[in-house]
Amino acid sequence: MSAKPGFVLRSFTSPDGLALSARDYGGAEGPARCPVVCLHGLTRNARDFEDLAPWIAAAGRRVIVPDMRGRGLSARDPDASHYAIPVYVGDVAGLLDQCGIARAIFIGTSMGGLVAMGMAGLRPGAIAGAVLNDVGPAIEAAGLARIASYAGKRVTIANWKGAAARSREVNEASFPEYGDKDWMKFARRTFREGADGVPEPDYDMAISGMAGPVDKGAEATLWALFGVLVASAPALVVRGGISDLLSEQTLNAMGAAGARTATVPGIGHAPMLDEPAAREAIGAFLHKVP
Repeated sequence: MSAKPGFVLRSFTSPDGLALSARDYGGAEGPARCPVVCLHGLTRNARDFEDLAPWIAAAGRRVIVPDMRGRGLSARDPDASHYAIPVYVGDVAGLLDQCGIARAIFIGTSMGGLVAMGMAGLRPGAIAGAVLNDVGPAIEAAGLARIASYAGKRVTIANWKGAAARSREVNEASFPEYGDKDWMKFARRTFREGADGVPEPDYDMAISGMAGPVDKGAEATLWALFGVLVASAPALVVRGGISDLLSEQTLNAMGAAGARTATVPGIGHAPMLDEPAAREAIGAFLHKVP
């Protein structure tokens, strides 16, 4: 599976009329298989899956990777209150409809995993399988506080070297083995060139409201949605071995509820899913889903 099928950009419209974008990777030849939808995290975009998506497509599955509203090539929302999980769930449901996809396997990183759980509540029949990357119904306060410390915060970046340095400053605890090339790749995924050619974060600063604490009522709702998910389709939960967002205790509870589990050693929040342990777990999971 070393080939890297390319992608085309698809435009689609949200239920409330916002112009959104998605990458569409055509699957390699062979038997038709259930497509995959990859959903990124809070401050990220479709480029997060630029390695994983072609790897999956090379095995014969179509892969759709949206830029959620406010990120990447998708429009920024003039109403910041729309940067919320229920709205994202509606956007993804609209994407499925406009792509003619009745059922899909969902791979969701962090916020994207919460969206996948929300899809289980909205359209359980649309989920053929789900991979939740370093997220669960119980979200650790330490991880949320760390994300809140940088999400939506404006910083002065002079050039791409500075963008890589900022990426390292914010994320080094999660990727302690990364070197200079890794941080530049990270920066290229998470920053874009502004009008003056200077790198800037590739998301609307107004999305930061989602980085707040999760109350007990919301946690109970997430556990209920997770229950619907595992009752509807096979699920895999991937945890970074040193994650500060998904605890080992929560991982074990999700496993006891019916999900398969895997741990990526030496990685925090969230695995990039190019790590050997992550690829092995995802490959085995996808092999069992038609």
